[in-house]
Amino acid sequence: MQTAQDSQVPPHQDSLLDRLLIWLVSRKMANAIHTDIPTGGYRGFVELSKRIMQGRDGQQQQAVVAKVLQSLVPAPVLWLIRTLFSPTKLVCVLNAWFAAQTFEWLVGPCEVETAEVDDGEGGVRSQSSAVQIKECRYLKESQCVGMCVNMCKLPTQTFFTEKFGIPLTMTPNFEDLSCTMVFGQPPPDPKLDDAFSEPCLSECSTGQRTESPCPKLAERRE
Repeated sequence: MQTAQDSQVPPHQDSLLDRLLIWLVSRKMANAIHTDIPTGGYRGFVELSKRIMQGRDGQQQQAVVAKVLQSLVPAPVLWLIRTLFSPTKLVCVLNAWFAAQTFEWLVGPCEVETAEVDDGEGGVRSQSSAVQIKECRYLKESQCVGMCVNMCKLPTQTFFTEKFGIPLTMTPNFEDLSCTMVFGQPPPDPKLDDAFSEPCLSECSTGQRTESPCPKLAERRE
């Protein structure tokens, strides 16, 4: 598995806007668990994620992240989007473009690609609604499979699918630390999701590395 030393992607250089977004989300996270921000910048953001994991199981971690996400987008805005915009091909393509433009501070360099998605009628259609994250900044910094799945993949899929009404599937690659987001593709059944069977990364940051599935992973929901 890739380590930080093996990376071929240069470190992300945060702009003033990036630093503002990191501070804003970090403040929301700190408020959600009634703590302070341990240190500034992206490292502090990741440290807050680790604090959220402490003493909470996977479902509780997801609940905290869901609270943070909903605090970033007013409920009336979510209602309007969910009510006025069905997940058409165009809407999914626009979401992918928007995500690629605005998520770099969180996940690093990414670009829009074409994906095959379910058309809802038993077939598939090709559309440019996939976002390819070349090397996820969050996963690279945290070096934790459980943190990736519990605090990014699952709550983000749920937030877009249920709150925005736009299906989203995220597929992290724990070999090269990349990830693919596909708007318009419903998330897989947890019982069939390979992410739940991933072992710890070679540089696991929690100190609990095992060869069996990461102990921090949420249990598959029946």
